[in-house]
Amino acid sequence: MITPLIVRALKNEVVERTPVWFMRQAGRHLPEYRALRQRHSFMELCYTPSLAAEVTLQPVRRYGVDGAILFSDILLVLDAMGAGVRFEPGPIIDRPVTCAADIDKLKPVDPHADLGAVQAAIKLIKAELPPSAAMLGFAGAPFTLLTYLLDHHGPRGLLKSRAFLLDEPALAARLLDKLATANVAQLAAQIEAGAQAVQLFDTWGGSLTPALWRRFAAPYARKVFEGLRALGHAATPMIYFTRGTAGLLGHLKEAGADAYGVDWTCDLAKARATLGAETPVQGNLDPAVLLSATADLNAEVAAVLKAAGPRGHVFNLGHGVDQDVDPARFQATVEAVRRLSEAQHA
Repeated sequence: MITPLIVRALKNEVVERTPVWFMRQAGRHLPEYRALRQRHSFMELCYTPSLAAEVTLQPVRRYGVDGAILFSDILLVLDAMGAGVRFEPGPIIDRPVTCAADIDKLKPVDPHADLGAVQAAIKLIKAELPPSAAMLGFAGAPFTLLTYLLDHHGPRGLLKSRAFLLDEPALAARLLDKLATANVAQLAAQIEAGAQAVQLFDTWGGSLTPALWRRFAAPYARKVFEGLRALGHAATPMIYFTRGTAGLLGHLKEAGADAYGVDWTCDLAKARATLGAETPVQGNLDPAVLLSATADLNAEVAAVLKAAGPRGHVFNLGHGVDQDVDPARFQATVEAVRRLSEAQHA
């Protein structure tokens, strides 16, 4: 059986080149995705296994990236918990959390009954995915999910979330614990369906002060990873990603992951030195490089590869692919990573 390059890199094994995939590689920048969206709503794509599988596979077919990240959304688990999620076009939570009673109303997740379409999509993807490419599952981390449940709308929503942590720490802990339990259930089901690595997206974790992150983000991310290991999934690499990595770097390993995503504001060489050579990293090309008409792509890619070193690194952006990225620019980036990393690893 072939072990995908990404899985080997995330286990800190010696690899022949640096694997590459991009967050948000499936979606709005692709013309084939836009064609599907003309006929189907976003939620239809997420909840219809054949459509979710098709969208997931589109960038693999077009670019030959080393990983297929499941096409879904971090908020589906909140829909499964009874919060009610709509996209018009941005996310709207029908039943946000405003008090203790609202937390009590959130139901436990049965991933097979509530999110069976996700597992079905993973099985369809695995049937078509080249064995050298990894099937990647994911979930939204407890703190980031909390921000949406508190009626998150941009920066003011994050301000409201931080105030909630300060004003209602006991309620916040109760909610975060419930969300972590839901994360364990959904990610375990993804792994059992065929996911070969999983990523916990704590997109808004970097909005917290280091002290609040250590109290309200890290322990609940750790609960997710420890919960998966307790269920027998320790062999599946687990990645923690948050924006604002630089401000949290000295504490990041408290999240308890196997590997850490690093955003573009963080010096990758410093991240490697701080986390330790035994801890794999993912990242961290500035997403703006793919939009730029003048940036030297080879130089930018080479700088990331040099900072990361040849072992324990998965090449990615420091965040997601912008909808206006030219597919040709994306393709050139993937090819540069392959070419330059092969020379680095030789």
